[in-house]
Amino acid sequence: MKKPAADAPVPGALSHIRVLDLSRVLAGPWASQTLGDLGAEVIKVERPGRGDDTRLWGPPFLKDREGADTRDSAYYLCANRNKKSVAIDFTTAAGQALVRDLARRCDVLIENFKVGSLAQYGLDHASLLALNPRLVYCSITGFGQTGPYAERAGYDFLMQGMGGLMSITGRADGEEGAGPVKVGVALTDILTGLYASTAILAALQSRDLSGVGQHIDLALLDVQVACLANQGMNHLYGGQPKRMGNAHPNTVPYQDFPTADGHMILAIGNDGQFASFCRAVGQAGWASDARFATNADRIALIALMREITVTRGTADWVALFERVGVPCGPINTIADVFEDPQVKARGTQIRMTHPVAGEIPLVASPLRLSQTPVQYRRAPPTLGQDTREVLGDLMGLSAQQIGDLTTQGVIA
Repeated sequence: MKKPAADAPVPGALSHIRVLDLSRVLAGPWASQTLGDLGAEVIKVERPGRGDDTRLWGPPFLKDREGADTRDSAYYLCANRNKKSVAIDFTTAAGQALVRDLARRCDVLIENFKVGSLAQYGLDHASLLALNPRLVYCSITGFGQTGPYAERAGYDFLMQGMGGLMSITGRADGEEGAGPVKVGVALTDILTGLYASTAILAALQSRDLSGVGQHIDLALLDVQVACLANQGMNHLYGGQPKRMGNAHPNTVPYQDFPTADGHMILAIGNDGQFASFCRAVGQAGWASDARFATNADRIALIALMREITVTRGTADWVALFERVGVPCGPINTIADVFEDPQVKARGTQIRMTHPVAGEIPLVASPLRLSQTPVQYRRAPPTLGQDTREVLGDLMGLSAQQIGDLTTQGVIA
């Protein structure tokens, strides 16, 4: 629907797409940020006065040019670049009319409200698809639009537990510190955001052929179950997935090992790599020893391997194994990650100009497209930063109309 800007040097792959983002927190905003990185115009609708819940999820908070904390957390910044923020109270009739008018002008709508809650405002998928049959309407919920849990609220931590991920994450039973552990980032939310962007792109492709949009029903629990991957299949085919610490259920040795100054990871994925490892540590006979012929048999070697790995530092081992083609690496802190020469070479940290804070650091998109590269056009917006621009330039409201809506508390 949206025409590419005439002066855009290299239009993004999705520069013709306009997205209306009613979502909050992480899964939905991650999906809309991905679409925005690919060139889509993303209009983020937020509650006046408060905005996206994650704006307040600090510390740490973004600091302004004078060094004082702003109202926007680092958490919010991670998922909201390349968006315009419009503050509309759609619990009011006037606010609902504004959002419906925006939906008429958009290709995609993303929301993550509880099942059925947007119907009271006339902003549910049935109502908006009736207004705009070409709309791709993506609903993200904890448990989906159907089933006995459909009306429950859902959060990433719940899904990591209910979806089985925590049952296979953490130290094995019987070890010190044993017990289920969540992943250190909201992985189910991130994966759901990625699935959402994939589904949206597929629905847009279908619309190009049929001329008709559709409703996408995406559930955090469904995504978490799907992403059990090999562990889910291990269960279905008679295996017994369980917590194994940093060990791998199907490949040995594929885990962390102590070194003289810390820890390292060995990720040996085939017999050739295992033989190279054995030669490198002066135990070439292990590779041909019938006692260690299979992955299951090699579990007996772990204690012997640890006796060897503690004799040298991590950097020495990584250098040695790199030379002989054995996958190995350190366990970096996040500070280490951003100092890693490979991470720097790939440009994974960027800087953008923020209207309040000046130049700020952000983590780059991992997408690399040769003809339509990702563009970083807009820093994560302040709450309501673009309300007047969107309502005036896109929707054609006059300054008087915008002023009246502001006075009434419908917009901010």
